[in-house]
Amino acid sequence: MQILCFPEADTPATLRAQVLDLQHQAWPPAEPSPGPDADAVLSHDPALHPHSMLLVDDGTVVAALDVLSKPLVHAGRRYRAGGLSTVVTRPAVRGRGYGRRLVAAARTAMADAGLDLGVFTCDRPLEPFYRSAGWRLLPGTHLIGGTPRCPLASDRPPFDKVTMADFFSAGARRHHAAFRHARLALYPGTIDRLW
Repeated sequence: MQILCFPEADTPATLRAQVLDLQHQAWPPAEPSPGPDADAVLSHDPALHPHSMLLVDDGTVVAALDVLSKPLVHAGRRYRAGGLSTVVTRPAVRGRGYGRRLVAAARTAMADAGLDLGVFTCDRPLEPFYRSAGWRLLPGTHLIGGTPRCPLASDRPPFDKVTMADFFSAGARRHHAAFRHARLALYPGTIDRLW
């Protein structure tokens, strides 16, 4: 098995089709696909610099995720922040540690890319999974997604989310306490409303 990384828009078509199929299985679209070109649509806002990470076994995508990134201003300081999105494992091979392997690799890749921190939300029952891959719970912290004019808070219904993070740069580690019991104004936009 190998981990492959691509800007989302440059993911080879055969792999991208598998990723989209896995995503549609995990999160069925509300409406049927309007046509054959619908699967060519990117999942994420290009302004968030989406990078796809794929765990591939002999041409088959076993697990996939996307890393999104943008500037974050918090407590008067500016950070380069990234987050995980659309983490999915092929149903037939769940429980074998493949998703954990990919999520841990994404954490390392984010640090290697020069991000100050990684921060994202997940459903409360998934906290132990992300912890097992090296991420830490930010107790009492919530992300504010959407836009300033149309915010979407991770602690408002219908969500039951927790916030996971890790601090990569010396500056982010030095100020990590400011991220506990906080509201982080992430504002990723109208496509990726919350990550």
